[in-house]
Order: sequence, then structure tokens, then C-alpha cells
Amino acid sequence: QALTAHMRSGDFEAFARDAVPPELHARLDAAWREGRTRWPLDELAFSEHMPDILGALAAPDAETTLVAGFDRQFAGAEREIRAAAATLGMFGVQYLTHQGDFSEGERDHYAQLVTAVAQWAAKAPLADAERAHAAIPRLVAAAREVGPTSAEGIAAAGMADSLRRIGAFSLEARAVLAGYGLDLDAALASVDAGLQVQQGDEATVRLRYRLAGSDIDTVLGMERIDGRWYLSDFLRHAREAAGAPATSPEPPVQDPPASPPAP
Repeated sequence: QALTAHMRSGDFEAFARDAVPPELHARLDAAWREGRTRWPLDELAFSEHMPDILGALAAPDAETTLVAGFDRQFAGAEREIRAAAATLGMFGVQYLTHQGDFSEGERDHYAQLVTAVAQWAAKAPLADAERAHAAIPRLVAAAREVGPTSAEGIAAAGMADSLRRIGAFSLEARAVLAGYGLDLDAALASVDAGLQVQQGDEATVRLRYRLAGSDIDTVLGMERIDGRWYLSDFLRHAREAAGAPATSPEPPVQDPPASPPAP
């Protein structure tokens, strides 16, 4: 519930802070500055393309270029976009079911997400030129507020500052999507989580919410560390992203002192 509240407010910095224990958060911050990870953004689909997406939106001629590109490729192509949405949804579910490094809970949850979004995209007015001409300038302005968008710039800014700015961008992106019928604010507001089973420091929680007219219902694993509960899948991904914890170097092995000569 706490992580959902951070997502609703666009406070990605607080999300990263509360999603993992403090020691792991510090390692993730170091890995971020070294360019080895973009966690928790890595939890998002297509996260590896985010610097390029933000860079394209923030480019000096983005409004003109992106509007022209939309008019050339997508305007009025309702049938093609709907067919593509259905096909991508089908292949996405197949991939999640049989491939990728996902836990069983992730496979179930993400497959429901992909299906819901594909069903929305098949009906959404994504080919409407008037909506696109209004949406693109809003996204461009929000992307320019993010600041450095290259991989190097994001690394130099650090995890906390970058997440703060990207979280602000996400609020505008969600507002744009709501205009197309994908109300992520309503989905986050509908989240209900309840304990199913707890055994010591491990538990399972049932998560339910409504996304784009579809009911999402899944079970998530959690574990308790130092008195606080964390999502098991987030911990697994964060640990992989941070790499092995730093350890103190072993002291050099010294040869034993030579025995003094016998008198």
C-alpha cells in the first residue's frame, strides 16, 4: 500500500527508498552512479529505451518532428493500430508465460497487465490526430523538465535526483494517457492488498485492482527484514541490479617469522 501511494504521487524517489532495505538502497545508488543499473525503472517495460525516449521528446525540434512523424505513420490508421495491439498482446502473453526471468507471481501478474493494456489499445483513439497534436507538446514540455536525459547524464545526476524528475514526468504522462481512456490514477486508487498466509518472516499477499476495465487479481510474495516487509520480486531484482555487496579486502598473508638459530 505504501509503494502504491508513492506511485500515485509520482514520488519515485520514495518508492526506491521504501522498496528495499537501507543497505541495499545504498548499493543501488552506487550502481546507478556507475551506470550499472536504473533500478527501480528497470521494473518498467522498455526501461532500457527510456533515455532515448526522453531524449527524443526533449529535442529542440521535438514538437514539429514528432507531430509530423505521427501524421505520416499513424494518423487515421485505426485498423492497423488495433490489429497491432491485439498481436502484440498475444505475443506478450506468450513470452511472459514461457520465457524470461520471471517468478510465477510475476508471470501471472504481468500477463494480466499485458492483456488489459492490449484490450484498451485495441479500442483507444490512438490514431486520432487532434488528440496527438495536443498530447505531444505536453509530453515534450514535461520531458524537458527532466533535465539530463542521456545515460551518462542520468548516471551523473544520481538515483534520487533522477527519480524525482522522472516521477514528475510520469504524472504528466499519466494525465495524457487518461485522455485516451487509460486512467492509471484510477487503477492505483483501486488497489486492494490483503494478507493470505504468513509463516515467520515470509508471507503472501493478494493484490487486486482494476485497470482499463479489467480486473487484475494476483498473489505476491513478501519477506520481512529488520522488522519491515518487502516484495520478494523487487528484492530479487534489486539485489541482482546492485551486484555483490562490497567487502573489505582480505589482509595479505604473511610468511611466519623464521625460527631463530639454535644456540
